[in-house]
Amino acid sequence: MRVLVVGSGGVGDAVARTAAGRAFFDRMVMTDHDVARAERSVAAARERSATPELADRFVAARVDASDADAVAALAREHRVTHVLNAVDPRFVLPVFRGAFAAGADYLDMAMSLSRPHPDEPYARTGVKLGDEQFADAARWADAGRLALVGMGVEPGLSDVFARYASDHLFSSIDELGTRDGSNLVVLDEDGRPMFAPSFSIWTTIEECLNPPVIWDAARAEAGGGVEHGWYTVPPFHEPEVFDFPGGIGPVECVHVEHEEVLLMPRFLDARRVTFKYGLGEEFISVLRTLHTVGLDRTAPVTVRGTAPDGTVGPVRVSPRDVVAACLPDPATLGDRMRGSTCAGLLVTGTGVDGAPREVYLHHVVDNDWSMQRYGAQCVVWQTAVNPLVALELLADGRWSGAGVLGPEAFDAAPFLELLSAPEPVGYGSPWGLQERPPRP
Repeated sequence: MRVLVVGSGGVGDAVARTAAGRAFFDRMVMTDHDVARAERSVAAARERSATPELADRFVAARVDASDADAVAALAREHRVTHVLNAVDPRFVLPVFRGAFAAGADYLDMAMSLSRPHPDEPYARTGVKLGDEQFADAARWADAGRLALVGMGVEPGLSDVFARYASDHLFSSIDELGTRDGSNLVVLDEDGRPMFAPSFSIWTTIEECLNPPVIWDAARAEAGGGVEHGWYTVPPFHEPEVFDFPGGIGPVECVHVEHEEVLLMPRFLDARRVTFKYGLGEEFISVLRTLHTVGLDRTAPVTVRGTAPDGTVGPVRVSPRDVVAACLPDPATLGDRMRGSTCAGLLVTGTGVDGAPREVYLHHVVDNDWSMQRYGAQCVVWQTAVNPLVALELLADGRWSGAGVLGPEAFDAAPFLELLSAPEPVGYGSPWGLQERPPRP
């Protein structure tokens, strides 16, 4: 297996650091538009490698993720078998198409972007997350090639949990409800909490301010198919306090747009599918303010500024890119972060014994642990480890397939075993199953 990683930001860098201890691949090409970032990831991976031969597997290159032809050319140059997309979702389609053009299989951790319904954004879906990728499913299947989409932590591990619950824990499922929360704080130089998102603010704005999507089986049945089950609600809809394990405790969660809701109904049977994110009051307030003043927009606006040649005059700039530039890079926050993050899936329904059942399958990562073990903050490491587990299963044949598929299309048991098994056999990151009292 020869892997091209597109993007050497926080997640891409964590991929390289974690992959250094695995032997399932022959080459990993770390790339970025800023080749210095890719070179730093390669240096970190080589330093973590046990032998010079393992270190030599890592190389750096520059690539423009917005250019499908450039992605394809680089993949061909290195005889790549798998392209792992670790850049913002706005670049999903060119990387996805570049992988296909190069004859490589493809994985991503976020899917092609949505576009709200032009007339009823908070009632009906427009272009949904992943629609443009699923539209290409027949072409990938006909070519005998695999595009494994949504293979991060959420989406990704949460979808693996859904398949596991469907196969092993429940005879029928009422709701698959992804619930994500943390007790993370970022400290400034004086040790005081500061506002600094632990993940890409560009992606976070996209997820949290777009109309959230819910899937309902009754709507699908009334309309005559899965496509009719999706509908939208306003941002921050139906707040609930969810009690997270791992010492995190209660966190207020709200509906946000997320890929699980678009993936799970395609592959699994459930009456309802939801995603709620534990944002907290401060984060919600900041996002509302950004939206109110238009700083969440991606379309460029004209401002007075200095052009690259030094002349002063009108400059076109995206407001959301300005926000991202003003906040610290999440990859640099690890030493300032304290706490843990939890990704998980709340499943309600009827157990295999015929009795009502409610379980929360979850994965908790402590920031001190991930920093000490990998030099990566916990949110980016938790995202990065899951596509590596998937790649290892594809490399040894325990997973295989063709077409555009979500994680739900694959047997969950070997994934969860490999993730939790002690190193060096596995990745040494156990998951948990918490029984909860069934709701009346």
